[in-house]
Formats: sequence, C-alpha cells, structure tokens
Amino acid sequence: MDKLQAMQVFVQVVELNGFARAADKLGLPRASVTTIIQNLEAHLGTSLLQRTTRRLSLTADGEAFHERAIRILAEVEEVETGFIEGRRHPKGRLHVDMPTSIGRLVVIPALREFHARYPDIELKLGMNDRQIDIVQEGVDCVLRVGELADSSLIARRLGLLSRVTCASPAYLQKHGVPKGLDDLASHKGVRYFSPNLGNRSYPFEFMADGTALEVPLTGAISVNDSEAYIACGLEGYGLMQPALFMVLTQLQSGELVEVLPEYRPPHMPIAAVYPQNRQPSQKVRLFVDWVVSLFEKCPLLQGSDKAFDCYQQEGRAVA
Repeated sequence: MDKLQAMQVFVQVVELNGFARAADKLGLPRASVTTIIQNLEAHLGTSLLQRTTRRLSLTADGEAFHERAIRILAEVEEVETGFIEGRRHPKGRLHVDMPTSIGRLVVIPALREFHARYPDIELKLGMNDRQIDIVQEGVDCVLRVGELADSSLIARRLGLLSRVTCASPAYLQKHGVPKGLDDLASHKGVRYFSPNLGNRSYPFEFMADGTALEVPLTGAISVNDSEAYIACGLEGYGLMQPALFMVLTQLQSGELVEVLPEYRPPHMPIAAVYPQNRQPSQKVRLFVDWVVSLFEKCPLLQGSDKAFDCYQQEGRAVA
C-alpha cells in the first residue's frame, strides 16, 4: 500500500465529503478510492469514517488520523517545494576537498565567478595533500591528482597536469646542469613522500621515446607538503618535479630553471570524484561543471605543450 497516496485520498474524501468528489479531483476511479480507504482502515486496524446515505463523518480515530495526515502532507509538500526551488536557486553548504596547491593557485583566484553565479552556495574548502576518506569525513566531492585505484568512486576528468624538472640556479651552478639521464647519478633530488604511498617518496620520472622511466635520485630532504616541496627547491636542495602551474612564476623570473626538457615527466591526471553509491546533488554537479570549465581554459591544466611557451621564449629552459 502506498501510504502517502492513502493519506492524500483520505484527506480529499474528508474535505470534499464524498468518495465520488474525491475521485474526480484526484483523477481516480471511484472504485479505486473506495478500495484505498478500505485498505487504509484494514492496515490501521480501525474505522476512520462513518458512512450514511447523505454524508460522511469521522470517527474519533478518523479525526486524529486526519489531523496528522494534513500535517504530514504539508511537510512533504514543503520539502518538495524546497528541492524544486533549490534546483532553480541552489543554496546550502558544499564541502569540497582538494590539494593545497590546486586550491590556492587555481580554484580560489577564480571563486568570485562561482559565487557570482551561485551566491547562495556556501563552500567549505578543505585543502591538504592527504588523500581523505570521502565517506568517513563527510565530504561531498574531492579533487584528486593521480590515477584512481578506488573503484567505489565515480570520477570526472578535469585535466592533465604538465610537470617539469627544475632546480635553482645556485644548485645548478654548484652541481652542474645535467645533459642526459645518465648525468642524474651525480645529482640530488628533493623528495616528496605521501601517506598514499605508505609514506614512501614519489619516484623521479622521465619520458624517453614515449616510455616513462624511473630514475633513482638520492636526496638530503623529504617533505609531504607541496609548498614546502617548492620552498626546498628554491633553497637549492636539489632537482624536483612539480606540476608546472605551481612554479610558473619562478620559472619566468629565473628563480627556478628547467632542465632536461627533452625528457619531461609524464602528465598527471586530475579528476573530481564522489562516491559511487551517492547520487550527486545539484550543488555538486554545478561545482564540478564550473571546475571543468575552469580547467579547460588553461593549457597549464590540460597537458598542452603550449604551457611551456610562456617562459621558454625568454630562454629560461636549460638543455
């Protein structure tokens, strides 16, 4: 039995004082209305209506049920209206988590545009380089870098992050500029370790003839924060392989210098993800659509070779 429909039919029968009038208003056969009320009374185990040839009257149980049914139906209508209105004018809190560098350098500078479109959505931004548990931590959506191993997540690809091998001029002056991969044996690297890898460090990777090669580098320091990673490279602790968008300003100014441009690291995918068993809300869909358009506008975030042109033309790359 559809309990909500039964309440609606019962309320109409009472308010219109008749089965036929209720059937006409609801667009149902009179026999169906009669059957629904009979099934409702059987389900409740009590008589709700007293029937005479001229009118209907409520029993004591019928009066109590009628009062509560009206209240419940009003609440249901209010909820439905709120969702319909929410689709037209989305509002409420949206909890999104993302890597610190993506949030600080890409998302936050463009947020005025998002809030201009959706002024009633309150964003709760979590920014860290730790891979969080979306369900356990109650997050609506995360932006995640790297290949996704978790099949319980639905992902929408945002872009590809171009990466660059670089170091400070002071480091290169002291240790020399590597001309090929064999030269890396005499160099040090800033290491980035992550709990996502069991606190192991990400390897140094280079593309050679379409194949990704891992080259071991010793290092004097390892960090687990993207901003600390860049700071160590600027301080001359060794070679590093950050995403290009993170160090573009330093490459343009000469604070960092690209090396081995013919062996650039493979791109890293980035995606917006949410749980497979959770229907994404309107707010999640709107935010993801906006982030997709944000990434599409920037070659730095799409793995395009054009991303390197903005500093190479100034002679900042060192072969």
